[in-house]
Amino acid sequence: MLSHARKLKVVFFAVLSVVAASVPGLAGQASAETAVKPAASQIVADMGAGWNLGNQLEASVNGVPGETAWGLPTVTQALIDKVKAAGFRTIRIPVSYLNSIGPGPDYTVNAAWLNRIQQVADYAYNRGMYVLVNMHGDGYKTVNGSWLICDSSAQPAIKAKYQKVWQQVATRFRSYDQHLILEAMNEEFDGQYGNPTQPCYSNINAYDQIFVDTVRKTGGTNSSRWLLVAGWNTNIDYTTGNYGFVLPTDQYRSSSIPGSEQRLMISVHYYSPWDFAGDENGTITQWGRGSTNPARKSTWGQEDYLDAQLKAVHDKFVAKGYPAVVGEYGAIDKSSSDSSSNRYRADFARAIVSTAKKYGASTVYWDNGANGQYGFGLFDRRSSTVTHQGIIDAIMSGVRS
Repeated sequence: MLSHARKLKVVFFAVLSVVAASVPGLAGQASAETAVKPAASQIVADMGAGWNLGNQLEASVNGVPGETAWGLPTVTQALIDKVKAAGFRTIRIPVSYLNSIGPGPDYTVNAAWLNRIQQVADYAYNRGMYVLVNMHGDGYKTVNGSWLICDSSAQPAIKAKYQKVWQQVATRFRSYDQHLILEAMNEEFDGQYGNPTQPCYSNINAYDQIFVDTVRKTGGTNSSRWLLVAGWNTNIDYTTGNYGFVLPTDQYRSSSIPGSEQRLMISVHYYSPWDFAGDENGTITQWGRGSTNPARKSTWGQEDYLDAQLKAVHDKFVAKGYPAVVGEYGAIDKSSSDSSSNRYRADFARAIVSTAKKYGASTVYWDNGANGQYGFGLFDRRSSTVTHQGIIDAIMSGVRS
């Protein structure tokens, strides 16, 4: 999600030994599928509940990224410690690079900016949390300084720049263990909310492939690290359906990884129904079977829809050994229009987390640091205090379900 001051919308890598391989007489009975599942299911279980450090390292002014650019305070160790204490085990750090990237052919990223990205990642990594680092705002046409534009005619230069930036970021993190996950991009599409178009989708597939190849070639733990890739706008239908998504190959990964196991994860986002989750008005304020006012409940996007969406992700990817990450989800605060709204925000969060768990996916709540009307925030980032314990409790309940 792209969020700014006015607009809210925009591993430990655990390979479990296959029991059959160590028990005489059972090895021959182990199928390729059972060999795949332990690593994939274990990483999802280990990641637990996740939280986004939104509106910070992807914030920018006039094309210059900066963590306080959209009015939030500097990120502190105390904030990350509070997030961990609340029960979150994974933190996703959205990052924009924009005009911190120098000219070609080297496309050198400003060292101070890379240092700060690494420092913030360390706040969580050094506490034993999983950390997802992505490339966030560089693909939005509405962002000054954006350049990862899938329908631009300058694809050779864009792809060269993309490769160089990821080479530098991956090199920074290549000694980190599998608690560090790199994510190729964020909500990459042509900016039009309709069916995917070509050659845009082919270019998105090419970005994913460049990302995987580039990270792997930097060596170290990157040769076996879990890498997170995405389809069109991280949209579930456009990623699981016949719209053009192509999984990247992983030919440069470490030979120590069994051929039957994957090291790629699939990113999707979930804000359905948008009239409840994101529309900045007080009309649709309730969600789910517990809602009490039909006029305040959306006509679509309820529990059955959620189940079908995450089942589609499971059937397309998880069942084949590719873990899924619901890298963003959540609903804005409409309690100024309906005092019961936060209850339904909690119900929504619990349902997404528990349904994702059912279908083998991990979840990362979208927190943009804004509290009060239309905010997604669960914490006050200035005081490092919890603002919505009820929603946090619902998330943790969903993880335990």
